Amino acid sequence: MADTTKLAMRSERPVLRHSSLKGGSFIQDHQQYKPTPPITQNITDVLLTAGDNTFHNANPISPDPEKVTESGIVHSIFPKSPNPLPAGTTKLVATIFYKSGSPHHHANSFSAEGGVLPSPVVPVGSAPTVDIEKLPREPPAPEPEPLDHLYGPFVSQLCLTHFLQILESLHTPYQRMNTSHRCLDQDDQPRVVEVTLSPLPNPEYLSFGDLRKHENIWRFEREWNVEVVLQKESIFRRYKRLVVFDMDSTLIQNETIDEIAKFIGVEKEVSAITERAMNGELDFTASLKARVSLLKGVPADVFDKLQKIVTISPGARELCKALKALGFKMAVLSGGFQPLAEWLANELGLDYAFANHLAVDESTKTLTGDLVESKPIIDAQQKRTLLRRLAADNNIPLTQTIAVGDGANDLPMLHEAELGIAWRAKSKVQLEAPTRLNGERLTDILYLLGLGDEEIKELESTY
Repeated sequence: MADTTKLAMRSERPVLRHSSLKGGSFIQDHQQYKPTPPITQNITDVLLTAGDNTFHNANPISPDPEKVTESGIVHSIFPKSPNPLPAGTTKLVATIFYKSGSPHHHANSFSAEGGVLPSPVVPVGSAPTVDIEKLPREPPAPEPEPLDHLYGPFVSQLCLTHFLQILESLHTPYQRMNTSHRCLDQDDQPRVVEVTLSPLPNPEYLSFGDLRKHENIWRFEREWNVEVVLQKESIFRRYKRLVVFDMDSTLIQNETIDEIAKFIGVEKEVSAITERAMNGELDFTASLKARVSLLKGVPADVFDKLQKIVTISPGARELCKALKALGFKMAVLSGGFQPLAEWLANELGLDYAFANHLAVDESTKTLTGDLVESKPIIDAQQKRTLLRRLAADNNIPLTQTIAVGDGANDLPMLHEAELGIAWRAKSKVQLEAPTRLNGERLTDILYLLGLGDEEIKELESTY
């Protein structure tokens, strides 16, 4: 008897239901976690609204009725908001990605080898440098407890509830939010979930740019092993028309100039300059000329050989085919070199290719170690200029543009585009870029356009 009583008590406790992921308002599904709304009417008030004091039958429909009639009483668990949001209220769209490629490890899962604990590490994107020796000596802030290994390696319901509570707490003055969500890949244990919220926090207290980088959201990402991309909802969020890509370490996994340097044994020197330039530690133009000077004497046909060793990034082909099917104009804007950029544009079906031009000694058919002076250097400012020019030439407003890159020289174009994505970027770039993604496949970008797996599969069938 005692066991039966305990089971009955347990069944009355609130639980999270997996079925609630399939639709409806997430906040409404979990009102049990919210303060009880004030009661503004009693049962007498409800009954009087029917027009008289007569009690109505709980089941007003007689057997086999000729006509169904309304009782006049409407029952609702959720009271109508006394302050409905005005038409045109700006909405916020948050796309939450579970980072399946880098799951959390349990705090006690490692073992000390030889009695020595592993050296501390700095998560990529959380500081301007990942070199522990260059960080201040003050004790680091305590790490948030990893929760995904407790509640599941996906965007769990408790993860969503926590996120909504964080966003609602940022309103000054406090204001309840209207929310809805949908799973973009699968209803059961989703990896990508799109959440729509309104209204946005008052910009006088918290601007949209500051909201994107709010410390509570960054902490939430680390706790749940997710990444959050925030966008303002509009027709142009879903219907972009121009996308520009960086090439090295974005569309391809290689650094072109480093691969060329291997041919003459100066890879170490060139790579060191490249890394500092991409981290923003060196002026790009000066560093480019310094690296190019080390390539003097390399055979001019080196780019034909590079085509055989270049690795196109996972998902790049599928992404470009899907965007082409949607009618996008696409371009590669690279601080690398024109021959390889043109080859890549042909491989991926891009409309434009802009990169740097290396001078060639026609008598020896080797690189001179200089750039062609008549051609502009594709540096950070030139990338932004090219984005503007391509948009203007195709009569495309900047609100319908996307830019994707990984280096410091990509930051101006990332900020210029309506949606600027730092893809698996250097630490400094992740901190400064408006949006960052560190997924395994570039096709994750399609989710930011509001496309779900069903739509993406439909696009695949067209190409």
